[in-house]
Amino acid sequence: MKFNGKIAAVLLIASAGLSMHAAHAQQNGIQRTDLVQNDISAPGREVLQVRVDFQPGAVSIKHSHPGEEVAYVLKGTLEYQLEGGQPVTLNEGESLFIPAGVAHLAKNVGDGEASELATYVVEKGSPLVVPVK
Repeated sequence: MKFNGKIAAVLLIASAGLSMHAAHAQQNGIQRTDLVQNDISAPGREVLQVRVDFQPGAVSIKHSHPGEEVAYVLKGTLEYQLEGGQPVTLNEGESLFIPAGVAHLAKNVGDGEASELATYVVEKGSPLVVPVK
């Protein structure tokens, strides 16, 4: 009986953690869905493909990546601010190259939801998103 109680406690704690994660995703209005992660022929590099959905007005944190990113807008209108550059607004079907290590953020500036398909070629084993102050 004690064993079952411990399992129930662990499941309760785990579900509370998942609920907090889901609430955070709702709070900032951005949902990330990992689609592909695979090694490539360049030593020490991998490719990742991620769908990022933005609620109206949602803004990402300022961040960088340990490699290159190609952002393709699937739906809506997104504004990208790359450090040292002017804001770039992209509509559905448009894309943008973001060089390795360049701090940037993305914001949904349209009237409805927006989505991007982000493809990264990055250093294997490094965190994908590096927050920048």
